[in-house]
Amino acid sequence: MSASESSIAIARTAARAATDKIAQDIVAMDVSERLAITDVFLVASAPSERQVNAIVDGIEEELAKQDLKPVRREGRSEGRWVLLDYAEVVIHVQHQEDRVFYALERLWGDCPKVDLQIEDSGRTVSADGAAEDPAEAGSPDAARADAE
Repeated sequence: MSASESSIAIARTAARAATDKIAQDIVAMDVSERLAITDVFLVASAPSERQVNAIVDGIEEELAKQDLKPVRREGRSEGRWVLLDYAEVVIHVQHQEDRVFYALERLWGDCPKVDLQIEDSGRTVSADGAAEDPAEAGSPDAARADAE
């Protein structure tokens, strides 16, 4: 069994909101096969506590427009790792240093990625969180980077 369509829709909405607040390395993992308590983990990061909190605010505001409120919120006061639990989707917004240290993607690395279908300033963000600039796709620099 894979993540429900509603879970994926929530994750995509949250990812777009995070992108609007300049979140980095946004990745969603379908953990429904491994966990009975949720379908999707969404992970995003930022370089500062203030930015982490801004991303969290943006996500909460956007999901509130769909009458969704987190059933649990942790870590807001520290701004290092904020967890928003929307039951079907658990959102982790982490300071870059904490994200590297805790490495949630490695822990859940065998779970399938969710295609978030988001665009960031003309760049498409793939399922693994990597941004692809379509203007650079056929450039010699892109070919050289692929060869390295």
